[in-house]
Amino acid sequence: MNFFHSCVILFLIFSGCKTNNDVSSLQGNDKSEMNNSQGLDSVKEIKEIYREDFQRILDSNFLTGSVLIFDPQSEKFYSNNFQRADSGFLPASTFKIVNSLIAIETGMVESDSAMFKWDGKKRRLPEWEQDLILRDAFHYSCVPCFQEIARRIGSERMIRYLKAFDYGNMKVDSSNSDEFWLRGDSKISQRGQIDFLNKFYNSKLPVSARTFDIIKRMMVINDNDQYILSGKTGWSERDGKNNGWFVGYAETGGKVFYFAANVEPKENFNMDNFARIRKQVTLEALRKLDMIKDF
Repeated sequence: MNFFHSCVILFLIFSGCKTNNDVSSLQGNDKSEMNNSQGLDSVKEIKEIYREDFQRILDSNFLTGSVLIFDPQSEKFYSNNFQRADSGFLPASTFKIVNSLIAIETGMVESDSAMFKWDGKKRRLPEWEQDLILRDAFHYSCVPCFQEIARRIGSERMIRYLKAFDYGNMKVDSSNSDEFWLRGDSKISQRGQIDFLNKFYNSKLPVSARTFDIIKRMMVINDNDQYILSGKTGWSERDGKNNGWFVGYAETGGKVFYFAANVEPKENFNMDNFARIRKQVTLEALRKLDMIKDF
């Protein structure tokens, strides 16, 4: 692909996904059944626009990777590396969005104020060593809390919902149901993350309005006079190699913009900065496109 010129791709936009609270109704659903039930609305022309300034943002922060931004109003994707944006990586803690959706919809967790008791054992982060409600567990990215949620959901139900959501390529079975998003061969691309977020934001997933409302509230990171920022970070490590995510959407002026950044530190990068830098480079990219503005 020539990244220095815009190219046009065709994709199919599906809508009309039926909302259904009955978990048993998802039994046996596969992607073809979901697509047939949605129906084809239209074929739209989506443009991909290469952004050298996104690459400069990453280079100046000693990162490799890509930032992918989708503007549904103009039907344009922006990135410094579209090939990487179509490559799959472990979802890591970005999967907490999906985990929370399934937990609330199935009743495994009642609401975002449901309590998760700390067992008193040492945990990796001090913020996790306390009783946490779901909302705080989400923002603190409490891995043990969400592993408990996944065990409640169970592998069979998890697989059914993942198929219904058409979420990446998750490798789930009874042996890894509480860690498949953290290690192993599960993968989702940046484009896949944005596709999922687009369906989520527009309530095109088979869950109730109540579930959508709870998770959308829970995902808000920053609500100010200029924009509302919602999303989730993720961080995985394999063979000593760190991989970081920041996915979500920004709402401003009656418009929404979706983003998915996936980055890795270069040699000599200060890992103390990795937690915050994923958000920082994404916000810089959004500002370059005038999608969000500083105060």
